[in-house]
Amino acid sequence: MSSMTEPTVRPGTLAVASSAPLLVLTNFTLPMATLPQTAASLGAGPTGPVWILGSIALGLSSLLLVAGGLADDYGRRRVLVTGAAVMAAAEVVSALSPNVPVFVLARLVQGGAGAAVLAASLGIVGHTYPAGPDRVRATARYGAMIGLGTAVGPLLSGALAGVASWRSAYWLMAAGALALAAASARTLEESRSELPRRFDVPGVVLLTLGVAALVAGVTEGRAGWSRPVVLVAFALAVVLVGAFVAVERRRAEPLLDLELFRRPVFLVATGGALVVGAAVVGLLGYLPTVLQTAHGLTPLDTALLFCVWSGLSFVASLLGGLVPLRAAGRLALGLGLTAAGFAGLLGVGASLSLPLIVGGLAVSGVGSGLINSSITHLAIESVPAHRVSMGSGANNTARYIGSSLGAAGIAAVVGGLGPAQGAAVAVGACVLLTAVTALAALLVRA
Repeated sequence: MSSMTEPTVRPGTLAVASSAPLLVLTNFTLPMATLPQTAASLGAGPTGPVWILGSIALGLSSLLLVAGGLADDYGRRRVLVTGAAVMAAAEVVSALSPNVPVFVLARLVQGGAGAAVLAASLGIVGHTYPAGPDRVRATARYGAMIGLGTAVGPLLSGALAGVASWRSAYWLMAAGALALAAASARTLEESRSELPRRFDVPGVVLLTLGVAALVAGVTEGRAGWSRPVVLVAFALAVVLVGAFVAVERRRAEPLLDLELFRRPVFLVATGGALVVGAAVVGLLGYLPTVLQTAHGLTPLDTALLFCVWSGLSFVASLLGGLVPLRAAGRLALGLGLTAAGFAGLLGVGASLSLPLIVGGLAVSGVGSGLINSSITHLAIESVPAHRVSMGSGANNTARYIGSSLGAAGIAAVVGGLGPAQGAAVAVGACVLLTAVTALAALLVRA
């Protein structure tokens, strides 16, 4: 088994492993450009669009850390192949969905399967490239696919909706997931931790339900924060996560080693991912709605605009390793550039200024690319070598909890204050959040 010897780099290993985040992030962002058409086709009620967008984040964030632990202990390739196969089946259900409940259930399953794919694939990268320049280049390429997938989803779904139907994109995703499963089984070497742990059933149950309650509360909160279902969900989240912390402190082999939070590098990697989810993924996920409702842009128009951001994010992530800074320094630079780019979007709700929008997306795209490459590197550098998938799971859990919080917060602000003032307040908050996090990252030596 590869975990017992020096890992070998098979031809195509990095190409296959880095295609995993491309697939998952493309799928994650598919409904963003076609939400009105999807909601109308499925007969969505008032809260239907919220769940059409948010259900996959619930599946992802609930199971990422669990999937990382399973990958480390039972085989990273096995978890990746299984996740991709389950994802393919769930994509078919999405394509055939007759109503919102079936579609949401399929997206929840896609989220859980995507959690397995993400955690295992980054674990494979961390195991295959243990340290040094090769790891920097590998994590940069992996991170580049995160930015690329974020933009490919809306562009793909918008284009296919224009020539066929919004359902076509899910058929294509099913084919892509099957291709990933086949390529992973054929190309990747199996690896697992040399120090496997007993399965932490209490930890898995408490964390999964706790995170699910939190994300469900945030998702439902977009339709009203004082509703009983929202308050109950948040109360459950507090109780379950508190119980998880208490249980994990007493376990000899915990699902998440809480001692990791004493490591500044782990705190920066995880906290940075939370901020990236809230400020970057949350804002960029909501901007298409603002541009379409306030300024009459089409789904394809907004998808093409965001190609500026994604294209530069992809290039910057690939080249991020050439920046003569340590990983935390590159993260700080990326966050600073993102804050500067977002500042150019402060007036996006009040008036349509294409030069400002394109400029803001361009600068923030470069920043996001540097963020993706550096935070991916920090995620696996901040944990012991035999727990790289757990590090990946913790990092991505923070990212997708952040994205749910950010999207819900932005929707609430824009809904309460209107497109012009609300968008300015939301963008301003994202500028402040990314700038403060950039300063915090500068204090860490990594």
